[in-house]
Amino acid sequence: MTDTAAAEATRIREFRMPDVGEGLTEAEILTWHVRPGDEVTDGQVVCEVETAKAAVELPIPFTGVVHELRFAEGTTVDVGTPIITVDTDPAAGPADDAPATAAAPGGDEGEPEDGAGEGGGKRQPVLVGYGVATGPTKRRPRRQPAAADSAADRAPAAAQSAVQAELNGTATPPAAAPAVPAADEPSGKRPLAKPPVRKLAKDLGIDLAAVVPTGEGGIITREDVHAAAAERTRAVPATEPEPAAGPAAGPAAGPAAGPVPSPAAEPVGAGQRERRVPVKGVRRATAQAMVSSAFTAPHVTEFVTVDVTRTMKLVQELKQDPDLAGLRVNPLLLVARAFLTAIRRHPEVNASWDEERQEIVYKDYVNLGIAAATPRGLIVPNIKDAHAKTLPELAKALGELVATAKEGRTPPGDMAGGTVTITNVGVFGVDTGTPILNPGESAILAFGQVRLQPWVHKGKVKPRQVTTLALSFDHRLVDGELGSRVLADTAAVLEHPRRLITWN
Repeated sequence: MTDTAAAEATRIREFRMPDVGEGLTEAEILTWHVRPGDEVTDGQVVCEVETAKAAVELPIPFTGVVHELRFAEGTTVDVGTPIITVDTDPAAGPADDAPATAAAPGGDEGEPEDGAGEGGGKRQPVLVGYGVATGPTKRRPRRQPAAADSAADRAPAAAQSAVQAELNGTATPPAAAPAVPAADEPSGKRPLAKPPVRKLAKDLGIDLAAVVPTGEGGIITREDVHAAAAERTRAVPATEPEPAAGPAAGPAAGPAAGPVPSPAAEPVGAGQRERRVPVKGVRRATAQAMVSSAFTAPHVTEFVTVDVTRTMKLVQELKQDPDLAGLRVNPLLLVARAFLTAIRRHPEVNASWDEERQEIVYKDYVNLGIAAATPRGLIVPNIKDAHAKTLPELAKALGELVATAKEGRTPPGDMAGGTVTITNVGVFGVDTGTPILNPGESAILAFGQVRLQPWVHKGKVKPRQVTTLALSFDHRLVDGELGSRVLADTAAVLEHPRRLITWN
């Protein structure tokens, strides 16, 4: 390879799907923030992906001009696969003159007409799905399509061109693609819609290209997608049987009733009384983890009902404390502090089971998980070294954790390494439950709703604020006595919060 050809080969840099979690093997591309031709700088976020743990923004490590997007939104990509290429030296000439690196699967063939690049260096054609050819190649003469060729024979090539054009944001078909009648030729123009609307269309199986936009500037709105879904439902005859799974045996006998639904949400009948959505991302990871935990760790759950009137009064007083101004102060904060106090008094509960070595691993730190319900599903980020934090530090960390989780921006690192967890079911008006352990953790505490109830206080029945706590623990490493003491101490601190001082 000549010096010029080598320079061309290195100017197109690939960015591969990173492992943004611990041992994750794939991620789904949710949103592209750039298009081919856009300028990018080192550290700029170019896309958002969803792993089995959370949605993550990916920054590009190069500076240059986007050359190619390898995958469309909604595609699940294996870790290590190139997803975007960047021309790091756009001033040297058109990016099309520089070949992509050999490790890029799924690239365009794109060899020059004369078989040579700049400086006379031979360019190696990139074979789709196989990388760069290692031996010398010779262009095969193109066969001119006969006049008798049908449009159906040329349709696959046109479809391939349309997909690549949409992915790269250009409607220009490859020069080698034969012409297709205008009635069958897709426009290649990407429909305008915001990411939430695109996700809605994907879930409902609506092709955005077939939706009539009503938003300003030709943007497709949520109402447009719902209208298209309703129109598709009306277009299916009530007596039409449900189509069999698998590819069709032949061409349809008549015009299609509507756009073909995507696999994201499969309608099962004219009444739309059921929807089928593939289990993936956070939901799939949660399902797998809960099944693994339920059938691996022998769960034991204990309950205690406690008068938390004094704790609720303390919460109101702390909200007025200048040292906690601007911080999130609520009953969950004091439940977390009470739980941490009980763990400090009984550190053996903070452990994990090593199945391979048949050992119990006792931990001298507490990474306190807080279960958070998000639009993507249940996640459990944790506060690192929660045992060492002061009350203001714990309040700040708790507020940031919850806010980040609700925004769907929790990094995978915040969900790794948890030791114990608190789940606040009381915010849903629930008294208690039997929570399932997160895999690798020893205990999980459920905090129920605080209710005003009649309670015997100092020998008299009075209205008091009462809640129920439930503690599930792994009976392989936490026996009944230890679990009971941890739960009782947590309740004792909440009943008499002065123990936060006397027990420290």
